[in-house]
Amino acid sequence: MMILFCGFPSAIILRLFSIHYSRKATSFFFGAWLSLWPFLFEKINKTEVIFSGDTVPERERVLLISNHRTEVDWMYLWDLALRKGCLGYIKYILKSSLMKLPVFGWGFYILEFIPVERRWEVDEQNMRRVLSTFKDPLDPLWLVLFPEGTDFTEQKCIRSQKYAAENGLPILKNVLLPKSKGFCACIEELRGSLDAVYDVTIGYKHRCPSFLDNVFGVDPSEVHIHIRRVTLDDIPTPEREVTTWLMDTFRLKDELLSKFYSEGNFPQQGTEAHLSTVKCLLNSIAILILTSTCTFFTCFSSVWFKIYVSLACAFLTSASYFNIRPIPFLGFRKACL
Repeated sequence: MMILFCGFPSAIILRLFSIHYSRKATSFFFGAWLSLWPFLFEKINKTEVIFSGDTVPERERVLLISNHRTEVDWMYLWDLALRKGCLGYIKYILKSSLMKLPVFGWGFYILEFIPVERRWEVDEQNMRRVLSTFKDPLDPLWLVLFPEGTDFTEQKCIRSQKYAAENGLPILKNVLLPKSKGFCACIEELRGSLDAVYDVTIGYKHRCPSFLDNVFGVDPSEVHIHIRRVTLDDIPTPEREVTTWLMDTFRLKDELLSKFYSEGNFPQQGTEAHLSTVKCLLNSIAILILTSTCTFFTCFSSVWFKIYVSLACAFLTSASYFNIRPIPFLGFRKACL
């Protein structure tokens, strides 16, 4: 209901007139919806999310790089983005196959996630084209990249260590060797419009959760998120030096995780406050009322609502599959002239 009655008008129809206001409207509605998940994790499931490291300013434009320990790391980054007022502006670089999922793929498309095939000769042009639309300094941006390219498993770690040994690279135990092409492209395209890069390291107690563990509150009991804020001036310009910087970053991340597993925590804990239970409850009630109203009109109102839902579903299915985005009328006119 949120996708059809809020996402489609804000991300598709309004985008025909203004990308900036389309993103503001989409951020408002989907920031409210996504905040249900931190509420579930922290208030209902009683998962303790502990932040450490540098203090993060609010509403910055950032590129965020993180280790990828399990399939749900990206969901816990919502807890940090919510506290910084940027939850609706968070965007991920993800496998293109996920964009083809029914309903979920529609949501990823509306939130402007960037799909990749994991083949640079195919991905480079598409990534740079999408990144070029994220340069407006008036639009808050949290772009999330997992440089390892996949979640961590023991088998993948062994393959990564074997490759590192054969090529004279650091032998990492808790993370995989990072892939630098996507990171370099993000830095090249967005360097002039970003405020910082966040180097995020995530650790879990007492085991890494699956998606269903998250939903039902089985695990984890604690999620530890360590943040290191890096200014763009501290990241070198030539691609070869950027690659070296990223490798050094993951070597330090590997050492940080080793200490976490031996000591049970990251240094400098307690940098973020707890979520407000009252605000979470009010937001949940508002979302429940909105989605219930939309459901009622879809099922019991005039045939025009059913026609609208059918057309919106058809458009989102094809647009998310082929990654087609509307062009604002003004931009189209300029291109024609």
